[in-house]
Amino acid sequence: MIVAGVMSGTSADGINVALVRFDGRFDGKFDGPTSPNTLPRRKQSRGRGRPRYTLIGHEEFPFPARVRSAILAAMNADSASVADLARLNFLVGELYAEAVARTARSAQAKIALVGCHGQTLYHQGEAAAFLGRKLAVTWQTGEGAVVAARLGVPVVSDFRPADMAAGGKGAPLVPFLDYFLYRDTRVGRIAQNIGGIANLTAIRADALLRQILAFDTGPGNMVIDGVMQELFGRLYDRDGRVASAGQVREDVVARLMQAPFFRRQPPRTAGREEFGRDYVARFLRLCRSKKPRLSKADVVATATELTAQSIADAVQRFVLPKEKSYRELVVSGGGTKNPTLMAMLRGQIAPLGLELRFSDEFGIPSDAKEAVAFAVLAYETWYGRPSNVPSATGARRAAILGKISYA
Repeated sequence: MIVAGVMSGTSADGINVALVRFDGRFDGKFDGPTSPNTLPRRKQSRGRGRPRYTLIGHEEFPFPARVRSAILAAMNADSASVADLARLNFLVGELYAEAVARTARSAQAKIALVGCHGQTLYHQGEAAAFLGRKLAVTWQTGEGAVVAARLGVPVVSDFRPADMAAGGKGAPLVPFLDYFLYRDTRVGRIAQNIGGIANLTAIRADALLRQILAFDTGPGNMVIDGVMQELFGRLYDRDGRVASAGQVREDVVARLMQAPFFRRQPPRTAGREEFGRDYVARFLRLCRSKKPRLSKADVVATATELTAQSIADAVQRFVLPKEKSYRELVVSGGGTKNPTLMAMLRGQIAPLGLELRFSDEFGIPSDAKEAVAFAVLAYETWYGRPSNVPSATGARRAAILGKISYA
């Protein structure tokens, strides 16, 4: 069975599609890395088959500039046109379908199912008062029924609400895959994804699925990208070149790290509500208030260091005190394409006794991992099995995720 996983993250820079072929039930009863592309197969455990899957193709498609602008404008907006939001929902569904179709043609693959995360417009993991009730809410756009109709196969979408209805924060959901990729009987690993938001999954040596810890560490690329757009009119810092030419202002980073978010106990989630436009504006005001004045490159370098330090702080504060078996930080996501960020992160975690590794070493390309995760989650949903991780999201119980749209 071939399942397409579709992911577009909080940076709204594009659509990632991964095609995954499953062989047998994905029930998680195995240890170690799982990709048969680059790693040797292990023997199946007696009585319970290990899940086998193969990544057979993945591609990335940038959003058209006008669409990306519309998405960013809708995110966490104080006001918006209901008609335009409805149109955007159907338009993004069309773009998802086209991206999956193009990826399937390139791989000459016939897909049977699609797992589509959707584009997050708003996520509030903590309950807040609204019209006499306290509610935690989320909204992912990209109409699953459109994707199903265009591709002629069922689509699982809107994964977060089921976890939230069970008392969870709706995120992170990728830890379900992280556990199966990185669990080891001897070595504790921390899976660190760096997209718009950065999040980690801590898997101690020989851990059970219910024992893993996962949460959002803070900004990933979001603040860096926002600063680049404001100062240079560019979408991101290609290869970390601007940051590499600047000097980090440690006093600015130290001030920012005092924010309550970074001390908040897991489980916790973050999004543009915490680190989007308003945060970038405050960050720039703080930088401009400092003497001597920061250059534009200094500002980008400081934003990059904020990501690295917030990750290391989360690991040191919430992960390492609980367990001494951690040896590796395995990174994935768009942030891995920024060598300056990777060098800063390596420097931050080395004193913690952690080695920096990349998800590519475990058979999953860094920029495909989240799309692979939603192929896995869709597969579980199709067979009626829960795939949230309550220890990661804070849910009271395991939940079958997503809604199914039939062709």
